[in-house]
Formats: sequence, structure tokens, C-alpha cells
Amino acid sequence: MFTHVDHVGLAVRDLEAAIALYSSCFGVSSWERILMPDRHMEVAVSHIGQTLIELIAPTSAEAAFAKFLDDRGPGMHHMAYRVVDIAQALEQLQQQGISLIDEQPRPGLHNTLVAFLHPKSTLGVLIELVQHTTATQHV
Repeated sequence: MFTHVDHVGLAVRDLEAAIALYSSCFGVSSWERILMPDRHMEVAVSHIGQTLIELIAPTSAEAAFAKFLDDRGPGMHHMAYRVVDIAQALEQLQQQGISLIDEQPRPGLHNTLVAFLHPKSTLGVLIELVQHTTATQHV
């Protein structure tokens, strides 16, 4: 089902400080910043090899992950895996008893379709499925 690790999502309180850390300590220098006001968040993404690192910071307490950040602090928020057919993957996973946060795919970054699986049924890890269109594939 999974074809690649698409990205790793890291929840941060201070996007500028997180970018500075990854840039100065780890040499990650090319960042794309994306403001997502409808989701109350700002994202900074950069490629590390074939995988994207995604730094996510809430812009208000209404961000879906704001409570996660308050409860657990900064750190790994989710693992995202690429799939060929997200609708088929969701159907298959639901038939296998996996709880879905998103029963239908929704728009993601860079013209992708995304859907999240509930961590209660995935060993405590929030998993995001990502379907790229041919035009958006980075690998």
C-alpha cells in the first residue's frame, strides 16, 4: 500500500526558531513557507533527499494540532506515507478495522490528496496518507 515515506510532520511553537535550528545545525537551507489560514497554521517544508520535512506551527488555538502541542510540546506529530490510490487505501483500511479521521480525501499541500488515520488504531502514531498527482511527484 505505501510506496514511499512522503514526509515527517513536526509540530513546533515557533516556526522561525525551528527553521533556524534545521538550517544552522543540519544544513537544511531551502524552505518553502505556506500560510494556511483556513487551518489556522503556517507550514515550512524542505526536502531531505526524497523525503519532505514539514514544520507546522499553529497561528491560533483553533489549529487542529494546537491541543497536541499544548499537551505534548514540540515534536513529531505525524508520519505521512505516499499511496497510489488514496480512496482505495481508505476503503481497504476501513475494512480492516482501522479508524479513519478523514473518511474522504481532502486537498493537501502541493496539489495532493490527503487523509489521516486515527492513532488509536495505528499503534499510537498519527498516519497521513498522501496521493500525488503525476505533476506533483517529487521523486
